[in-house]
Amino acid sequence: MSDERRIQLYQTDIHPCSYIDGEDAVTVFLDPKLRLNAEATESMTELGFRRSGLHTYRPQCPNCSACISVRVNVNAFQPNRTQRKMINRNQDLEIDHSPPELTLENYRLYRRYINARHSDGDMFPPSAKQFAEFLGVDTGFTRFWNFRRKGQLLGVAVTDHYPHSLSSVYSFFEPEEQRRSLGSYFVLQQIQAAKKSGLEWFYLGYWVSECRKMSYKSRFQPQEIFTGQCWQVAQR
Repeated sequence: MSDERRIQLYQTDIHPCSYIDGEDAVTVFLDPKLRLNAEATESMTELGFRRSGLHTYRPQCPNCSACISVRVNVNAFQPNRTQRKMINRNQDLEIDHSPPELTLENYRLYRRYINARHSDGDMFPPSAKQFAEFLGVDTGFTRFWNFRRKGQLLGVAVTDHYPHSLSSVYSFFEPEEQRRSLGSYFVLQQIQAAKKSGLEWFYLGYWVSECRKMSYKSRFQPQEIFTGQCWQVAQR
């Protein structure tokens, strides 16, 4: 991006944190009407921001810094024994790519996933409008990675494709296929694809140590975390 200083940032009011009970949250975000291209969005991602729908945002909470942006060094990454088993377990899956759009097929899967896995969160109850605004925004650089078994859709990884990296936006999958560890398998496939394409990073979004549902992110090493306004090698 040629001049990031010219981008206007806005700030939300204090609101309850979605990840840690009892904590207050504040978010800074870009004007939703400002449509950034892939290069500019990647530059914001390098500054610890994240994209969700039309919003590019970063937590800026008054009393908490638990939300940490995480990225994996794809060239240095080597799957561990558990991850290699995960890859072998899912060899029967095929991957195709499609534009980010609401279809009856992917919405039904999304609805089953939210109902089963996130009925206690702010995304419940799921709706078609929510899906379209959250995941169905056509940025020009976002793709749905569709994972299928004999044509049946088992999961979708919503991914931003940048010049030098891939960035995970969200993923949802068949909740009854727990043995496959589909969320982690999606990450493994995208890291592998980024590596083959000569990219540098795979962005995992935010990691919160107190959030159990995010614990899987720490298993992809080596990785860097955005702290102190710069990227540092994670020491875990």
